[in-house]
Amino acid sequence: MSAATSKPAAFLSAVLSRDPSAHADATSERILDAALDLSVASGIRNLTIDDVARRAGVGRMTVYRRFGGKVGLLNALAAREGGRCLDELAGASDSEAPLAEQITEGFVAALRIAREHPLLARMARHEPETFLESLTANDSAVFTMARAFAASRLGQAPGGPQGAEAEAAAEVLIRLTFSFVLISDTVLPLDDPARAREVAGRLLAPIAGG
Repeated sequence: MSAATSKPAAFLSAVLSRDPSAHADATSERILDAALDLSVASGIRNLTIDDVARRAGVGRMTVYRRFGGKVGLLNALAAREGGRCLDELAGASDSEAPLAEQITEGFVAALRIAREHPLLARMARHEPETFLESLTANDSAVFTMARAFAASRLGQAPGGPQGAEAEAAAEVLIRLTFSFVLISDTVLPLDDPARAREVAGRLLAPIAGG
C-alpha cells in the first residue's frame, strides 16, 4: 500500500477506536472541528495543517504544538469521532435487552450513523476504495474492533452466545453491516427505520440465536 493510501486507511481504522483523546481545551476542539469540516469538504488526502489553522483561526504552530502534525491531528480527530460513534451504538439498546432487540437496534443505529456522520458518509459515497482498504489495513483493525465490540454486546445479552460462538455470530453480522454501508443498492427497505427493524429481526437476529 502506498503512503498516499495508507494515511486515509489508518485514519478510518482509528475512527471507530475507543482511545480517549488527550485534547479537550477549547482551542484544540476548534482545531478538530476545522479538520473535520475540511475533511468532509475536500477529503482526508487533501487536508493540510495550513488550511486547518486558517479555518480554526489559529497559527499553524498552534496546531503543531497540540497535535504534532497531520497524523497526530487525524488520530485525535479519529479518537473523538470514534468515541461518539461507539457511544451511539452502545446506547442504541439496553445491554440487558433481549438479544433480538439488541441486534435489531444495533443494526438500525449502525446504518443511521453511517448515513449521518459526515465523514463516514463521504467516504462511503466518494471514497469506497479507501473504506475497503481500511478493513484490511493495520492488521484488519477496523474489522477486528467491530467484531470485538459486537461479540461483547452479544455476550452480555440475556441468553446470548458466548465465547467462540459470540465471535462467529458477530463476524457474520459485521460483514453484513459493512456490505450494506458500502453497497447502497438493495431491495430491502432500509431507509425506513421501522421496516429496517423488521428486516433485522427477521433475517439478522436468528444468526446469533435471537
